[in-house]
Parts: sequence; structure tokens; C-alpha cells
Amino acid sequence: MTIYQLQYGKTLQLLELPESFQADWIEPPSVSGYENPFPLIETALDSPLNSCRLEDMLSGVKTVAIAINDKTRPVPHQHILPPLLNRLRSIPSSNIQFWIATGTHLPMSPEEFPLVLPPHIIETYPVFSHNIDDQNNFVYLGETQRGTPIWVNRAFYQADLKIVIGNIEPHHFAGFSGGYKTAAIGLTGRATINHNHAMLLDPNARVGEFDKNPLRQDIEEIGQRIKVNFALNVLLNGKKQIVRAFSGTPDAVLQAGIPVSRSISETPVRHRYDLVIASCGGHPKDINLYQAQKALTHASMLTRDDGVVILIAACPEGSGSMAYQQFMEQIVSFDQVFLKFKEQGFLVGPHKALQIARDAQRIRIILVSEMPSELVRKLLLTPASTLQTAFEQACQWLPESPTIAFLPRATNTIPSFE
Repeated sequence: MTIYQLQYGKTLQLLELPESFQADWIEPPSVSGYENPFPLIETALDSPLNSCRLEDMLSGVKTVAIAINDKTRPVPHQHILPPLLNRLRSIPSSNIQFWIATGTHLPMSPEEFPLVLPPHIIETYPVFSHNIDDQNNFVYLGETQRGTPIWVNRAFYQADLKIVIGNIEPHHFAGFSGGYKTAAIGLTGRATINHNHAMLLDPNARVGEFDKNPLRQDIEEIGQRIKVNFALNVLLNGKKQIVRAFSGTPDAVLQAGIPVSRSISETPVRHRYDLVIASCGGHPKDINLYQAQKALTHASMLTRDDGVVILIAACPEGSGSMAYQQFMEQIVSFDQVFLKFKEQGFLVGPHKALQIARDAQRIRIILVSEMPSELVRKLLLTPASTLQTAFEQACQWLPESPTIAFLPRATNTIPSFE
């Protein structure tokens, strides 16, 4: 027996694979991170891209708004923010607002703020969570060239200096995360996100694509219209350690970060497999199915037609979207998913059903999670409580000597076929 282990929430899932089965372990190259990243952040702030020095932007500034990611993103704010805030010390702390950019996710409660911010920051600065359903806190900025109506968080937009914090990594339909996206999606309205995300149906809205990606280019325009002034972004390795950091204008930061992200994410793949066993990489990327679905997109790229994906995702917060669950009421086939979408139009939340259906029409999907089996079945997936039982289930659909691949960090892996 060979024992494999993959991250599952804050623990591990194990699989004992008989010696008769051969498997490939597909993982991005190992990259060293910084145990003490503060000097790295300081260097990034000292050498901003486009000569966009933060200190030079403070003349006449009375209010600052800083957009940060919510609990579903593994951004190490405890390392990133102190050097940044030190350079804003001329601004009264009461005039520096933190906005947790939740997008269509549920707003975070004050009790949850310690999940994303160190206690001393929560105690010193005003912290707010974006609420996409708070219609009183939006301002309209017109439409993008692609027709997306721009509704943005009013308090963030009205700040004299607007800063975005985030990480740059592969994104399953935006190409890459980072740059303007934290504010352009995380702090905008439902109509904005619905119209933008509807572009994921375009073939170029895919992982690793930036220049030809209409959805990502729309995000760039939204961010420019919001007039985000400054970005501080990092890149992380598999241990969630900071590898690189960039500061400057959001567009320049993303352009500098994309080649680095690609170099630490692209992984050679020889062929497509009968069975792909994929982990999101653990918490928080598998906090719910809404997030974990991203790993499924990457895993399906490696899976042959009629193959099987075992998705390992703890999902302690369930599906992560009541709109997704409600959409699936009375749905008994993936064909019905496509039909319902055609009838009602594109909506964020239910779009997870569409993304899963696109993969499920050609592969079988087994979900190892903490979610109730009846809910998993309602979402038209096959439930399993452990990786071992999931593998045993998969064997009934596989050839006698299947080709098998393990994808331990699926969302951080861009497959490159040799």
C-alpha cells in the first residue's frame, strides 16, 4: 500500500492505494517563502511600480479607505498591513477605514473580523464589511465599454485615497486574482457583478488568461473608473508564505505579478486522466462549496471525458450560497440547469450550478465534505464522507487499470500539457 494525504479543511484526508495502482502527483514547483516577510513588504513599498510612492500621494489627503479580502482568501494581512499603515501615520487613525470586500458573499460580522485582521488593527481603525444588499451605500458611475453598470460602495469611493490589498494567484475565470479586483468586484453591487460574471461563458474567460479575457478586462475598467489609487499585492507559496510583494498602481502591480504567479503555478502534465483526486489546499479555500468549486474547474482540465473527479473540500459552511441552493430546488438533471439558466438569465450564486454542470456533463464528480449527504445529492453531486470511501465508489466507474492523478493544490495549479 502507498498512503497519500491531502489537505482537507484544517486537517487531512488519507488514501491507501494498492501497489497495483500507479498515480502521478501533480503539484506546482516548490518555492521558498519568507519566515519574516516585513523587510520584503518594506522593499516593495520603497520601490513602487510606476513611481507611485505612497508617501507622495498623501498631500491634501484627509480620508483613506483600504479594501481587504474576506475570510475566504488566505491573505496574510498581519504581515502586509503594519508596514503600510506606518506610512500612513500622518493621517488620523479614525480617518483610515478598512472595508472587507465580500462581493456577493455574506457580510462578515464584527465577531468575525479577527479572522482577517490582527486585534490591534481592529482596535485602532474603523472596520466595516461590505454589504451588497445595502442599497443606500452605493454610487453609480455609469457603464463600462462592455455594458456593465458600475455600482460601487459609496464610502470607499468617496475616500480621498483608495488602496487595495490582495494576493495574485490563478483564478478559474478571471485569469488571475489581484490588482483592481478586490474593489472592482469585492466592493461593487449585485448588478455590476452579475453583468461582469456573465462573461465567464466566453471561452477566453479562463484560468491564466488576462489580455484576451473580457471578464478580466472589464474588471480593469471598473477599477479605473472607481479611481483606485494604490495596490499592495503579494504572492504565496503552498505554505501560505509570502514569496514576492509588489506595490504601485493596481494595473502595474498585476502586470508585474502575473509572470511570477505563472512561474510558480504552471505545472507540466503528460495527458488527461481517468481519475483526478483534487484538494483545494485546505482552509479557507474549502470553507464552502462556493469557493471549492474553483478547484473542480482546475481538476476537470486534467480529466478525460467520462472520467471521475474526487473533490476533497471540507465545506464547514455548506454550499456558501442560499441562492445556489434555491436555484437547485426541483432540479433533477444538469440538462435542467442549462435550461433554467437560459430561461431566467445569468445570476451570481446560481452561476455555481452552471459552472458545475459544464464539467458534470462530461465527468462524474464525487464530493468528500462535511456537508449533509442529502444536500450534496440535491446539488447533483455524489457524496462521500472520506477519501477512502470515495475512491472505492470511483472504482466502479473506472477501467481495470486507471490512470490516476493527485492534485494537492488544485486552485494554484495551471496545467501545461506537454
